[in-house]
Amino acid sequence: MPELPEVETMCRRIAPIVGRRISDLSRPSSRLQSILIHPRLPAFRRRVKGQTIVAIHRIGKRVVLELENSERIVLEPRMTGLILLNDAPNRKHLRLIFELTGGSARPLKKGTGSERSEVPVPLFRLLFWDQRGLGVVSLFSPQQFAEELGPHRIGPDALQVTPEILRERFGGSSRPIKVAMMDQHTLSGVGNLYASEILHRAGIHPAKPCNELKPRHWAAVHAALQEVLHEAIRHQGSTLRDGTYRAAHDEPGNFQDKHRVYQRAGDPCLQCAKGVIVRIVQAQRSTFFCPVCQR
Repeated sequence: MPELPEVETMCRRIAPIVGRRISDLSRPSSRLQSILIHPRLPAFRRRVKGQTIVAIHRIGKRVVLELENSERIVLEPRMTGLILLNDAPNRKHLRLIFELTGGSARPLKKGTGSERSEVPVPLFRLLFWDQRGLGVVSLFSPQQFAEELGPHRIGPDALQVTPEILRERFGGSSRPIKVAMMDQHTLSGVGNLYASEILHRAGIHPAKPCNELKPRHWAAVHAALQEVLHEAIRHQGSTLRDGTYRAAHDEPGNFQDKHRVYQRAGDPCLQCAKGVIVRIVQAQRSTFFCPVCQR
């Protein structure tokens, strides 16, 4: 389920690991389906052990850890994965553990004299937790990273596009706008949940073909896109009824309290108070909309 707001929240909450060194990497024993790790764990461990994490950023729905040797660890939570610090909902679904050390210890004065001692730097554990085992963890050289996740493979980030970019990338397609928005090769970061919320705020029917939208429609989509995603990030994403998504410190998000259409089929529209939220299926995913607001 994690989409751009949830992954952005994960990036921000694991920021304390920047400047820390990977001292070990392990996969807890489990009879459950394993996540995909590439390369295999022994080679992965050998290449990252001793490396310092120098930066964290996001590419669409992926978390990227940059290492001091310019290699990158790419964490893909997919449908039910979480990237957490130190604590996880349970050990049963814990798939990968990064042991981290280092950082700056602060000096501590003892007594009234000038004697100082160092406060021990706490051990950090970066955890990849995945209920269904659909996640992927990859280690890329700079060249591999450019080939796999460069701009020719991944669409522009949803937080950085303009109305003109949206029109350029989508306007020639006859696909329904909601289906097109979830194509990560065309636009990176928007998934099923937020596509429904964005189109409701924009007042556009999810089945409307892209090539029938006019410039004013793309302006409305862009405005709603920025509004919904930024608001969701402020609220640390959406924790749905299954309770799967948690922020990096195992805390729930609360943007689900702001949903206007998602999982509200049969309820009155909160915007117009006239329509009743409808659920349809598009590209094998549930779509929610108001037939009054989104004609």
